[in-house]
Amino acid sequence: MTDATGRHPFLLTTAAPNRRQRRLAWGILAALACALLVAAPFARLILPGTEIVIPAYAAAAFLVEILTSALLFALFSVDRSRSVLLLATGYLLSGLLVLPWALTFPGVFTPLGLDPDIQVTPLIAAVRRLGFAGIILAYALAKKGRPGDRIRGPVGRVIAGRVALVLAGAAGIVLLAVLGAGRLPAFMQDARNVTPLWSVVPAASVALYSAGLAALWTRSRSTLDLWLMVVLGTLLIEILLISYLGGATRLSVGWWAGRFFGLASASVVLLVLLSETTTLLARLARSVRSERLARESRLTAMEALSASIAHEINQPLASMVTSASAGLRWLDKDVPRVGEARSALERVVRDGHRARDTVDGIRNLFRTDTRERVPVDLNRLIEGIVRRSEEETRLGQVSIETRLQQSPLPVTANPLQMEQVVSNLVANAVDALSTVTDRPRIVRVTTRSQGGSALVTVEDTGPGIAADIRDRIFDPFFSTKPEGMGMGLMFSRSIVEDHGGRLWASDNRPSGAVFHFTLPSGPASGAEAGR
Repeated sequence: MTDATGRHPFLLTTAAPNRRQRRLAWGILAALACALLVAAPFARLILPGTEIVIPAYAAAAFLVEILTSALLFALFSVDRSRSVLLLATGYLLSGLLVLPWALTFPGVFTPLGLDPDIQVTPLIAAVRRLGFAGIILAYALAKKGRPGDRIRGPVGRVIAGRVALVLAGAAGIVLLAVLGAGRLPAFMQDARNVTPLWSVVPAASVALYSAGLAALWTRSRSTLDLWLMVVLGTLLIEILLISYLGGATRLSVGWWAGRFFGLASASVVLLVLLSETTTLLARLARSVRSERLARESRLTAMEALSASIAHEINQPLASMVTSASAGLRWLDKDVPRVGEARSALERVVRDGHRARDTVDGIRNLFRTDTRERVPVDLNRLIEGIVRRSEEETRLGQVSIETRLQQSPLPVTANPLQMEQVVSNLVANAVDALSTVTDRPRIVRVTTRSQGGSALVTVEDTGPGIAADIRDRIFDPFFSTKPEGMGMGLMFSRSIVEDHGGRLWASDNRPSGAVFHFTLPSGPASGAEAGR
């Protein structure tokens, strides 16, 4: 998903931070400032023997920064931003340099035979600190969002080339520090105390951090920019503790507190990246699930439409076959009965029109346009359906009785859809009587006005509806008939409810089933007419 510029608006590099994220960022800085105040009075207190903790600190810093770099490279593979690639490079370089910094720290690995010049460790630390600060500033000043910021070409090759470049650069920095320790500027007087020259490094770092903060603050800030400002603020506190409050003395409380702040700052972006990555994965999973559900819904709708067409067309087609067969029998007699054959052919034509109207009714059911709803007299509509059904019911030895209200029963409806509903209910009632042999086969259709609504009931004397399936008979694709498709009642209820009415079933006494539906009497209200 991209916006009009082709960017990804939900990524860390483009999404604006929300209020919760801003509050969390300020809360972290406030907590670190409080920790600074607590540590400040003890900053120059020396903690001898604590160099044993340095390998653990270095390992933690290495893992945090390498993981952060990996996630930023992954972000670059999507965003293709040159500035993000630069930031990933900075974290990778910082993570790689922390290992030789720890390995060359005086007194830590001496038992293992590692005893380099005391100037090696501060040289690596200076390059690590100033290099990372410079890269953050370069990121802040980069022209993000412009076409020139996007990197084209194979992502894997770009990332591999950058990783190789950083590895070579880190190795060169370490080699230069080890081989040129005697010829490069001396930052250490002894294993614990720095020379006055070291003051240049924290001062330059503060300047770079402050410039980076200003650049991030004045530019359009993304979520990633917000957390980078937290990182820079934390690094400023680290510099304040190590180089100023702690007197730049190694293994002091200020020195260790500063290391803690440095590790905390390195962890900030990692935690944010992990959190946002998890959020994006959850959003992607929801999106995929929604798309899958939408596709299944479309397939179900297509199946439902196909089944509905087949279900509704079967009735007029069966009637056409019956009428055509009857016409052929009249013509095959020794003295052809032309009049009866003509009547049968007229019924074929009428049922053909009925099949066409049924298709139109189903098509209208899936349209939101309801302008075809007109005043309809339900009594006249039911009388027409009963007349068309007489041939089939007579062949099935079923009697259809009507008890219609004497006065007209007006509703505002789509005539074709209402015919579908009544025809479905009558056809189902006739089918239900096919197995009845011990009592009269009767279908009774009744209409009357009831409390501002038109009530229509279709009852039969068949076996009725079992209690355990009564709640399921309106479900799509559920049918009690072996050849049934289970769509008639579902679409009938949909049509009735779309007209503002209700369709339900009950038991007939002593046997059989009754289907009732209501429709608002008279012209529909303005709200209903616009449904």
